[in-house]
Amino acid sequence: MMTSPRGGPPLPVPALAFAGLTVAGAFLGGSGPRPSSTAAEVLAYAGTHGTLMSLGAALLLGSAFPLVVYAATALHRIGGGAPGPLMGFGGAVLAAGGLVLSALAAWAAAQTAGLGDAELARLLATLWFGAGSVGFTAPLGLLLLGLGVPVLVRGQAPAWLGWAAVVVGAIGLVTTFAPVTDLLYPLIPVARFGGVLVLVGLAVTLRAEVREAVR
Repeated sequence: MMTSPRGGPPLPVPALAFAGLTVAGAFLGGSGPRPSSTAAEVLAYAGTHGTLMSLGAALLLGSAFPLVVYAATALHRIGGGAPGPLMGFGGAVLAAGGLVLSALAAWAAAQTAGLGDAELARLLATLWFGAGSVGFTAPLGLLLLGLGVPVLVRGQAPAWLGWAAVVVGAIGLVTTFAPVTDLLYPLIPVARFGGVLVLVGLAVTLRAEVREAVR
């Protein structure tokens, strides 16, 4: 007899909430300053886009919470007491922390226009970018590996999706070294948005597979 999958909310709910907030935040922050921007450019951007920066910060902050809900629910369903899922949940918490720090730095940077301190604005913008990119994608790699490996071993989702989680998770871990060389910068959006797609895919397939497994 089919039973409901081990408690918690339906996985597509936090997955889609996280995906929607992530995409919306990326859209609003797409034109924002980068580490290569000069202090004057960052201050000028804060002066003309302060409201946009604050809104983007709110979306970024909001995306951290469904990520933790998703990770706790998904990892519980595949066996929360094993080392892999525990590692994955640690990665989710660290990734959410990166989002929170990035959001607060963006909000603080938006306030610098009134201060006229270009160097402070650039410092905050660098923290905004770093925490929301490498500070997110590197620990996200742990979450994806913590999901992908058990899924492959136990067959709780399509094998190709498990391999996608492993590959994208490995890419996320490689972005750890992006602060050393900007040659790795192109891997950051691959890990970020590839990770979002994998999490949404697992949200759909993992729930169905677990329901069948507990007949």
